[in-house]
Amino acid sequence: LLMEIVNDRKAAIKKLKLLTFGSKSNVDTFRAKLDEAYKTTFLPNGVECSEYKYGNVACDVLAPEIYSSNRVMLYIHGGSFVGGSRVAYRSFCSSLAFKCYCRVVVPEYRLAPAFPYPAANEDIQGVFKSLFTEEQIACSLNADKGSKPQLPEIIIAADSSAASIACSLIFNLRDRYRSCIKNVLLFSPWLNLSNGSKLISTKKISDEVMSSDVLRKSSAVYTYESNTSNPYVSPLLAGDDAIKNFPPVFIQMGEKEILLDDAKAFAKNLIEAGNSCTLDVWPNMMFMFQMADEYLHESHLALDKVGKVVTGYEAGQKTVEIENKPKLEYSLRSEA
Repeated sequence: LLMEIVNDRKAAIKKLKLLTFGSKSNVDTFRAKLDEAYKTTFLPNGVECSEYKYGNVACDVLAPEIYSSNRVMLYIHGGSFVGGSRVAYRSFCSSLAFKCYCRVVVPEYRLAPAFPYPAANEDIQGVFKSLFTEEQIACSLNADKGSKPQLPEIIIAADSSAASIACSLIFNLRDRYRSCIKNVLLFSPWLNLSNGSKLISTKKISDEVMSSDVLRKSSAVYTYESNTSNPYVSPLLAGDDAIKNFPPVFIQMGEKEILLDDAKAFAKNLIEAGNSCTLDVWPNMMFMFQMADEYLHESHLALDKVGKVVTGYEAGQKTVEIENKPKLEYSLRSEA
């Protein structure tokens, strides 16, 4: 059994490394391998996929059999700014749709290097505004006669490189839009790509999946060096004005990630500005472990937790660092 677990971990790491674009990567090969590894013929849990254009951007709309009519998630896929697609993220986002009882919209936004910053940001902003308008109309049509229509409940979710795109979207939104964002979900977020980051400035720093080389190479094709300190690229550097009245944030990542210190610093910034943030750290887990669910039992448990956050989040909750340790470990520790 132990050997099986070791083999599963190795297989998970091998698959997750396909999400990272480094100095030895070729753009076309990287994209093809990522799509091939993550695509699926059958969607899990009876989720249905249709295509729709929001803001002139082609999107997957993933709908589970049961969902809340006024709740929708906008999922911005990662892929080192260079790769990733609706095809690659269809299975993962279908699982999210099922766990969160909501439709999930996954845009096919423009990618670097052909379309560097701010092309992706512009695409996502257009998608959000179009989605918001349609959801607002739907809420009005579904309201009982004479009663005040519900506001749409929008969740913004993103992973890895796309965390900066998600944050830049929110930095740009006026209060009337922000007030409808119930949660911001960030999986293994990249939060600082500036030269001031030790992950960028240190030559060789890595975990089982991610490395400083990946961060440097990906950011270099995404935007020019002097722009990496822009908060729209490095959200960790955003000032209080930008993060004031930020929607509740839930960050989920592995304990072994080199990105964890930046996530802790970002959570601290949000809290000090009066916002709510939960940092959910999974022991012994690696970058984007949630996307290796065929190899890791923790992937399923992690998405269960995300589902609980989305369906039963308590507004005004301050930062909480969640430890997902098995009960056995607690009992051993208490006896020691």
